[in-house]
Amino acid sequence: MRVVALLSVALACMGTAGCRRDEPSPPPPAPVAATTSSSADPADFPYAEAGIADLQAAMERGETSSHALVQAYLARIIALDRNGPKLNSVIELNPLARNEAARLDAERAAGRVRGPLHGIPLLLKDNIDATPMATTAGSQALAGFRPPADAFLVQRLREAGAVILGKANLSEWANFRSTRSTSGWSSAGGQTRNPYALDRSPCGSSSGTAVAVAANLAVAGIGTETDGSILCPAAVNGLVGLKPTVGLVSRDGIVPIAPSQDTAGPMARTVEDAALLLAAIAGRDPNDPATADNRVLATFDYAARLHGDLRGVRIGLLQDHLSISPEVHAATMKAVASLREAGATVVPTRIPTEGQWRDDEREVLLSEFRPALERYLRQREAPLRTLEQLIEYNREHASEVMPLFGQELFEQAASRPGLADPAYISARTRARRLAGAEGIDAALKADRLDLLVAPTTGVAWPIDYAGGERFPGAGYGAAAVAGYPAITVPMGHSRGLPLGLAFIGPAWSEPRLLQAAHAYEQLTRARRPPTFPASVPDADATR
Repeated sequence: MRVVALLSVALACMGTAGCRRDEPSPPPPAPVAATTSSSADPADFPYAEAGIADLQAAMERGETSSHALVQAYLARIIALDRNGPKLNSVIELNPLARNEAARLDAERAAGRVRGPLHGIPLLLKDNIDATPMATTAGSQALAGFRPPADAFLVQRLREAGAVILGKANLSEWANFRSTRSTSGWSSAGGQTRNPYALDRSPCGSSSGTAVAVAANLAVAGIGTETDGSILCPAAVNGLVGLKPTVGLVSRDGIVPIAPSQDTAGPMARTVEDAALLLAAIAGRDPNDPATADNRVLATFDYAARLHGDLRGVRIGLLQDHLSISPEVHAATMKAVASLREAGATVVPTRIPTEGQWRDDEREVLLSEFRPALERYLRQREAPLRTLEQLIEYNREHASEVMPLFGQELFEQAASRPGLADPAYISARTRARRLAGAEGIDAALKADRLDLLVAPTTGVAWPIDYAGGERFPGAGYGAAAVAGYPAITVPMGHSRGLPLGLAFIGPAWSEPRLLQAAHAYEQLTRARRPPTFPASVPDADATR
């Protein structure tokens, strides 16, 4: 989960042979040569840009099978992730994926189809437990740690018939180890590269999932977010990314940062695919008390709501985020015109408390991290079970684990007094109120709005280990702190780099957000598959 640079803290954005887990940490990257391999051309891949419904129909007609899909995506991972442009987005492959696919094909042949995900290959961020694979959170400290059971959401995906193809790289500890962490880099997996410009940031922390899905290395995937870790990488990699309301999707079996804000969500190439994934993973889980307040039925059919236009819908355009850059402003104005063309009324608005929650959010994340992490490590029988042990491991292996940045956030979190501390309790209450009731809710009420929109973030910035992240700002911070849903949809490009439009709503408004995002997507069709250039010019160089 990409922790927003605006917070001055890297907020969490929550094998087989060939896995890079045992390789030494890389030095700052040399210039990347442009790829000329024909295998990098999406047109050469028979399933390029294919959605879940497309592949489901092809399997039903007997034109392909789950086993064939798994074989094809595995071959593409070898061609583009391990070779070719070397995207470095997949940290581990599921050694049982072919067997799982064959079993699902046999079920189909016997007349049993579990649903729209039957036989569909997916990737998971490597902070989500899925047997028999390791869960590293990107850290060498957890190399070889194989949790004894699937995360709750993985159980649901497998019950729905999905094939877990493998695990995706991420920003180490979901960007919550250092105030100077680099998006997409982990000591366990190295540097993930943006397929739209190999020297640009993939954003974090669900960087590997985003890059892999954008490059058609899987049909879709699951990321996690605390503050921006789904939305930011989805936006800069030309994807749809959905951060659900906290409590809609169980966090059981996911390496945590802060239960007040952590969630998992879909990352896909279309809104429809995101809706299908959300329907599979949403639901109540007794091991995650937050889901007890889940107001949406576990069997809710989100995809069935994806129809119609936006007539009668009132949308507020968040003005505070339009100054990210002239190119982002121009793309956003074009998006507003499209929303109006779809029938929506779009009016300027502001969140009255914009940014006032930042210090409180920082305190909440630092205070919740240690107890949440240690609970996970104990329950899943990890080899290291306290934050102090992880800090000491990093010190003892600093040349491999900390060649680029330190562990300031770990150390700050270790010093927090705990969840009974009055300062933490006040910060948690105040942050949620400022971002929620007095923030998003107040903006919606003041202008009689159904939802809000804003540019998700700016264009991807150059990877710069020495200079640090050049994060341009974001429009999704209030939703993250309030625990409200948000979805980003491709809205255009600048110099070939994708831009995203974020749709934000009150708690449990996923159906409305998906419907609006889908209407916009169908009108604009802004996504373009990547072409893996080595670099693109800076904005100033084009003037």
